[in-house]
Amino acid sequence: MECEFPSINSNKDELKEIFDNTKTIAIIGLSPNESKASNMVGKYLKNAGFKIVPVYPKEDEILGEKVYRSLKEIPFKVDMVDIFRKPDVIGLVVDAAIERGDVDTVWTQLGLVNNEAAKKAKEAGMKVVQNKCTKIEHREIYS
Repeated sequence: MECEFPSINSNKDELKEIFDNTKTIAIIGLSPNESKASNMVGKYLKNAGFKIVPVYPKEDEILGEKVYRSLKEIPFKVDMVDIFRKPDVIGLVVDAAIERGDVDTVWTQLGLVNNEAAKKAKEAGMKVVQNKCTKIEHREIYS
């Protein structure tokens, strides 16, 4: 897949609004490996007061939280879906978020862009952030 530049994204004011209105973050691809970016970001977000929900194919618990195998399995409201998966999987995650009907924001981490999926999420009424790190952006806004 060719690298994309985000054609759909949020500005700093929107990012603050997203964080202010987010309580629960499903982290797609949250690794149990402490040296991985997803684990460091998950730990940061949990320490910042967010309820994090690991979505990962293995493990029962990551960062002290119950692990779900898919977004569909989470039995409570998810405000944000934070994606640490390759661009070709982002569309499937967005489809699952749309199907849930309770996700407010779809966020793809640094280096991850899928404009087609972003457009779909936007059209479904979600806020979209692409190619940005939740940890970096949150720290920049709130410190």
